[in-house]
Amino acid sequence: MDGKLLARIGAIIFVAIAITATVIEMTREDEPAQTHPAPAFQPSADPLRQSLRRCQQLGEAAVKDPDCLATWAENRDRFLGRTPVPAAPHQNRGQ
Repeated sequence: MDGKLLARIGAIIFVAIAITATVIEMTREDEPAQTHPAPAFQPSADPLRQSLRRCQQLGEAAVKDPDCLATWAENRDRFLGRTPVPAAPHQNRGQ
């Protein structure tokens, strides 16, 4: 056998394998992918965040607002990881 004949036989075998693989791939039925809808992200209502927004909208007047000062202190404690200290009970004097 000469080289040309071997090259032709090799090419015919390669083409036959390529056609067979193509037919198998085209006749295969794909299973539909099961899609699970992602849950919608709904942030929880945080009263601290709402208070911070209110103070932000007040602008410079928030510096004199005692509620804003308390809100900022609570936010600072939360950020620093401190546990808030409960307010001291009022003592009735003079009774």
